Amino acid sequence: VRSVNQHYGRAYLLTAILAVLRATGRDPASITTDDLAAVDQFHIRGREATLELARLAEIAGDTRVLDVGGGLGGPARTLAAERGCHVTVLDLTEEYCRVGEELTARTGLGQRVVFRHGNALQMPFEDQTFAVAWTQHTSMNIEDKEQLYREIRRVLRPGGRLAMHEILGGTATPMYFPVPWARDPSVNFLRPAPAVRALIAGSGFEEVAWVDVSGASLEWFRQRVAAMQAAPAPSPLGLHLLLGSDFGPMFRNQVRNLEENRIAVVQAVWLRP
Repeated sequence: VRSVNQHYGRAYLLTAILAVLRATGRDPASITTDDLAAVDQFHIRGREATLELARLAEIAGDTRVLDVGGGLGGPARTLAAERGCHVTVLDLTEEYCRVGEELTARTGLGQRVVFRHGNALQMPFEDQTFAVAWTQHTSMNIEDKEQLYREIRRVLRPGGRLAMHEILGGTATPMYFPVPWARDPSVNFLRPAPAVRALIAGSGFEEVAWVDVSGASLEWFRQRVAAMQAAPAPSPLGLHLLLGSDFGPMFRNQVRNLEENRIAVVQAVWLRP
């Protein structure tokens, strides 16, 4: 837990984000989800992938969603704004919850998106609370995936769905580091895609959809790396605010990891009977 918090935690993160918003002509007291997309969509292919997964999972308005490992709440705010969902964000990093709560209030979505600081392996929720469990790049730092999916199943209502967009292990090893979720192997717990697929099925879920989006993910990273190399300086508002000076090497390593099949990216939907 401590090593994951050390990887993701950033002092003065809210101050930095608000300062950049102000410097780029936005009013920090009244911002939109568009204003934040460059920093709060902390996953491959950004908001496009969030909306794609929402369509795949057929998430309708007023659905009660749990975003497991939801970070600053970018996907949660997107689901609330675009689909009308009520989303609870659970995250292990206290700073992300605090900053996410403040950003959500400034977007006017505080009635639809709430944050809980907690552990995905011991969720602070009653059984059968949510209609949808959502994970976008959550499982990479979790070693005990068996317990993760047991807990997700526990908090889902019968007929509920697990919607996932995850980075999984590829067919080649080892990976190149650093990557956005791990500066070294000590907090990296990827398992091969077939093993994860079998694990979730064995946890009591029925597969609805399993889509390999590694190709689209590679193209997205190539475009980002090319844009970084062409730009005289980083965009003021971007993932470097979260990742620090390792931002460039992390993205370049993701291109290599995807090109050489060292990682895979999957979108999937599962039914909880």
